Amino acid sequence: MGRERTYISDVEALNLSDKTITGASFSFYVFDKGKARIGEGYINLTNISAGETVKFQVTIAASGSPNSVAVLTSTSAPRTVSITVNSVPQGAVLTVDGKSAGTTPKLIDVEIGKHILGFEKEGFNSGKFPLEITSHDASGGSVSYELGSAALDTIELRDGSVLTGDLVSVSRSSSRQCDSLRV
Repeated sequence: MGRERTYISDVEALNLSDKTITGASFSFYVFDKGKARIGEGYINLTNISAGETVKFQVTIAASGSPNSVAVLTSTSAPRTVSITVNSVPQGAVLTVDGKSAGTTPKLIDVEIGKHILGFEKEGFNSGKFPLEITSHDASGGSVSYELGSAALDTIELRDGSVLTGDLVSVSRSSSRQCDSLRV
């Protein structure tokens, strides 16, 4: 994340209903062009008559360059949340609750509730990560999972070829031509 900057934005709220809004609270989230959440804020409205337009300014503190805004009422929660899932190393096969979701890094939508993210990559130990999404979570977060150490030994030969397996023994005779390796 970069240095936090402050932005001021003009906002218009229009009561489209035929009733007075005695009080309403909204959360807004600011995203960069990569859809990562970089800032947030709150708006409280009171006594807005039917058809009335209210103009005001909001101050937004953001750690990047804002590109889009999402506004949610405090009484309605998103049914799904978008998060970026990454792995170290990248390129792991990702599963969400046992269902294939592609390879990392991957932007996924997950429903509110408990989930298990699975990670597999050839040559590394696979792993699972528990994830819980609540009604208070907003899109734009990320998860990063570090895969376990290599599950198999890797040996690079002089000709550039690579052997992968469980190393049992290595021996060398006095002649360079007689190196032996048992995998």
